[in-house]
Amino acid sequence: MGLKISIRESGDVTIVDLRGKSTLHGTHEFSRHIKKLVAEGTHRILLNLAELTQIDSSGVSVIVETCASLRNRRGELKLLCPRGRVLEVLTVLRLLQVIPWFEEEARALASFRLKGYAAQT
Repeated sequence: MGLKISIRESGDVTIVDLRGKSTLHGTHEFSRHIKKLVAEGTHRILLNLAELTQIDSSGVSVIVETCASLRNRRGELKLLCPRGRVLEVLTVLRLLQVIPWFEEEARALASFRLKGYAAQT
């Protein structure tokens, strides 16, 4: 299975649901969707990784570029439910120390509105 992407809104937060594998083949589409959102003025993105089963360096690159791009625009990127191999990759690369992540969608969404949120540690 390749990468499936769906986009939904919750208030002023755009939730990007990723399913399947984010490898070189599917990452182009992922990058295109994210760049379009940022170009349209989206400032708050929650990447739902709950159903993402694999990620390679190209997928990680999109996440890092998105985080930097949003921060340059005073926006925010947060991660939801990294699991299995995806969690391992993000942990080894120490991205979870840089990008806030959450196990619960409601808590992640609330964190966009709160200054003193508590991300997973």
